[in-house]
Amino acid sequence: TDSSAQITVTCQTGALSILGTIYVRMCLNIGEGAQGGGLGIAPRRMLNPLNDSLGFQLYRDSARSLIWGSALNASTPLQVDLTYSSLLTGGSGSASYTIYGRVPLQSGIATGLYQNSFSGAFTNLQYRYDEPLIGTPASMPASCTNGGTGGATAVQFPFVSSANAAPLCTIASIADLDFGSHSGLVDTALNYTTALSMNCVRRTAWQVSLDNGQYASGSIRRMRNAAGQYLRYELYRDAARSQRWGSTLNSDTQTGTGTGSTQSLTLYGQVPAAQTPPPGSYSDVVKVTVTY
Repeated sequence: TDSSAQITVTCQTGALSILGTIYVRMCLNIGEGAQGGGLGIAPRRMLNPLNDSLGFQLYRDSARSLIWGSALNASTPLQVDLTYSSLLTGGSGSASYTIYGRVPLQSGIATGLYQNSFSGAFTNLQYRYDEPLIGTPASMPASCTNGGTGGATAVQFPFVSSANAAPLCTIASIADLDFGSHSGLVDTALNYTTALSMNCVRRTAWQVSLDNGQYASGSIRRMRNAAGQYLRYELYRDAARSQRWGSTLNSDTQTGTGTGSTQSLTLYGQVPAAQTPPPGSYSDVVKVTVTY
């Protein structure tokens, strides 16, 4: 994910004894940020309230190939030059520069609002300027810290980087629940299972619900054959088949938390005993819903 922001720098010059052009050489330094944890800028990181980490980077160029660093931390800042005219009563000049941000592709991201605060010593504008003097033309200073007729090294420009990782779940697959072929009286319960695979962003709270199918009678699930005859069955959340799997949130659904990897859930099916279904192929369609 790419983003960008603007930094606008304004320089002001008071009254001069002569007219002329002001030359300013500036270095905009950006360090690792308050949430950097002493890990440096390659890569930078943001943290959510649970201290989960999200890698990101700031660049000096739109191709996002030149990391924006800080000369105060032995990395490369953005160096720019600014010129403007000054009258006898003074003058000013301004320019805007773009910070190019990127959150690269990465796995294991957890949900939450991630931030990094670039305040205090984590931003610093160093500059030197040269202004015309009688008998001496002005020129661009040698660097952001040397040359010219004046300058400063302690100007800060605080900002906050942020990114929101939203909860997300997807169903990867679910296999049909096949109770097999049987004849005559169902004198013992038929117990079979199937599996559902899903993937949720880490720390995403989820609930999986099952509706009662297409041919339910009230809350009783039923399969139907081509002749319109029915065979009762049920779906459960546990192997003991004591916890019905329904669609009432926070009541009879399966609940959990995303891990960022594939999670597998078992659906426990049962055709109860004491049924004498007419011959035929019975089926039903059940809708699975993931709420997060």
